[in-house]
Amino acid sequence: MQENENMTEPRGERRRDLSSLVLSAPMITWTLVFVGATILYIVVLSFLKRSPDGFGVLPEFTLENYAKLFNANYARVFWNTIVLGLQTTALCVLIGYPFGYFMGRATKKWRTILMLLVIVPFWTNALIRVYGWRILLVGNGPINQGLLALGLIDRPLQLLNTHGAVLLGMVYALLPFMILPTYTSVEKMDWSLVDAGRDMGARPWKVFLTVTLPLTAPGLLTGCVLVFVPSLALFFMSDLLGGPSDLLIGNLVQEQLLQSRDWPFAAALSVVLLVLTSLIMFVYRRLGGKSTDMSIF
Repeated sequence: MQENENMTEPRGERRRDLSSLVLSAPMITWTLVFVGATILYIVVLSFLKRSPDGFGVLPEFTLENYAKLFNANYARVFWNTIVLGLQTTALCVLIGYPFGYFMGRATKKWRTILMLLVIVPFWTNALIRVYGWRILLVGNGPINQGLLALGLIDRPLQLLNTHGAVLLGMVYALLPFMILPTYTSVEKMDWSLVDAGRDMGARPWKVFLTVTLPLTAPGLLTGCVLVFVPSLALFFMSDLLGGPSDLLIGNLVQEQLLQSRDWPFAAALSVVLLVLTSLIMFVYRRLGGKSTDMSIF
């Protein structure tokens, strides 16, 4: 009798494994075809030569595309992109962490209202929202007109086509990705530990640093990743709100594809950006981040 049970258990496990494989087959196929094959194509393309006429590529192996990355102009573009990403992440932390904290501590009624305020902008296309900022920041826009009417300025300020405008657009677009993970961490936090720290006579700031911040650190870390990684590729922010000095990696890839028609170099830029993103995710996982932290999205 025991031998029969032992024989049926492996059969049942094999059936479950087969069922899981069949159910996951569409997802695996989709990933291999539309993600794996695409990445492989870009990697291979980055080692080929550009056709002299600018149309197509030559099937010749070369490292020239990666050697171009050491050019000072291209290195500056990468540096500017990383700096802008760090600035965006820092501002999102300063604004989004307190917002997510108080949203997690709010009553159910106010929590629902605040959640709607955070999520509703996602219902509108990002480009439309950015064009809204263009209208606000333009020389004869509402902001300058309001400042002129109040007598605070004598002539319109240069608000559009500046680094500050790009940073404003980045923070506006990515702020919800900092608020929501923070809110989730605060909502799930064991507040009895905070009460215990207060009962032991610790000051509020010390309780925050030793109890609240460590318990909400996973959400904060997730928010930083969700803000920093997309900020590296939001090239349309620079196109619509920035000036000539606000060239980002995404703008450079777009320029190489549509204007210079140097597809192999554009592929090399994309591969470097992909490697940078992978390193960020690797560090995130090593620091204790888990994919489940992003389940709210």
